[in-house]
Amino acid sequence: MSLINETHDINLTSWVESANVDNCDFPIQNLPFAEFRRKGSDEAFRGGVAIGDQVIDLAKLSKLNVLTGDAKTAADAASEATLNTFMGLGEQYWSALRLALSKALRAGSEHQQALIDTLVAQSDIEYSLPCRIGDYTDFYTSIYHATAVGRLFRPDNPLLPNYKWVPIGYHGRSSSIDVSGQTFHRPKGQTKAPDAEVPSFGPCKRLDYELELGIYLGKGNALGDAIAIENAENHVFGFCVFNDWSARDLQAWEYQPLGPFLAKNFASTVSPWIVTTEALAPYRTSWTRDENDPQPMDYLESKANRDQGAFDIQMDVRIQTQKMRSEGHNPTRVSTSSFKHSYWTVAQMVTHHTVNGCNFMPGDMLGSGTQSGPTHEEAGSLLELSLGGKEKITLSNGEQRSFLEDGDNVIMRGWCEKEGYARIGFGSVESTVLPAK
Repeated sequence: MSLINETHDINLTSWVESANVDNCDFPIQNLPFAEFRRKGSDEAFRGGVAIGDQVIDLAKLSKLNVLTGDAKTAADAASEATLNTFMGLGEQYWSALRLALSKALRAGSEHQQALIDTLVAQSDIEYSLPCRIGDYTDFYTSIYHATAVGRLFRPDNPLLPNYKWVPIGYHGRSSSIDVSGQTFHRPKGQTKAPDAEVPSFGPCKRLDYELELGIYLGKGNALGDAIAIENAENHVFGFCVFNDWSARDLQAWEYQPLGPFLAKNFASTVSPWIVTTEALAPYRTSWTRDENDPQPMDYLESKANRDQGAFDIQMDVRIQTQKMRSEGHNPTRVSTSSFKHSYWTVAQMVTHHTVNGCNFMPGDMLGSGTQSGPTHEEAGSLLELSLGGKEKITLSNGEQRSFLEDGDNVIMRGWCEKEGYARIGFGSVESTVLPAK
């Protein structure tokens, strides 16, 4: 069944001229959601939709005589200080608002004059988290990342035997997730050098980023009710770019037997815009499992998942050091990757997470895990790029890095491109490392 509809038409243009510029992240075919207010103001945060270099203020829009029915109900909910209520309404309402906005923003729309007053320039706003993230689970879906990291620590047995059978995940810390622009102090904790007899306490020396996607859940499920794979994506509201910071030296000492703790609880950063699952329909692709690998168990298998369960979302990572900023050097791109390489799909993550009756709430988030591709240049972390700290990458101004230093700014972006369809983007997620307190 085709998931593509009139809102994806490449020929659509908008009366907001900046949305028609080549390589714009936010053309009329995208229409992602965020929470915003004017910079430096004491205004309430409210929902907005990106169009070109502008934002539609949904609180203003909902007061106009433009939207009706399900679209009006959805806009009212999306006007709140978080998107949780809107996300919990479900697909019928999400799609109704998307279609109504698409029609209202198209070139020649009868609503142009009314909507002009709802526009706010993105350069004039600041963001909050788009929703209240009640729970967050981080998965480990890139077999290339899992193998590369495993090879560093277990060269004879890099991939653990459960990996190809079960979508591996762990429950993360939602309270330290913040929106793009986050600054955080270098974490501290216990580490133990290989030649040391006892551990020591101090600032992390092997700070790393992780290139991930965040997957936001919409309508939840009741405790005790599993979500079948055929229905899994009905519960997925949308996606963001996600940097799940990691203190590698803390992690190496503390992770056995229960997994990372302080190494992963100090900061995680999301891009402000949520690109909806519906907007991503043209960029879906088939999902395959190598015939020599174990095939998914029945509860993780469906024809729809095979036919169009993967998403070709391209991503990259750039680093700008404090020296680069002071000298006017642009950030250096250090790697690129794509979510299409994921060993497990979004539907499989959702289904496995709930198979024992675990309940989701609107706004809950899943992390995809570090997204690395099959080549070294597609590594989603410095741990991989530096081969565990044994090598250094060279930035455009000649500086070198094995791991991140104080003052480093990390920028991640995401976008989708496919012949016959508009390019859409996720915007960027940026964060800066401050010295340890």
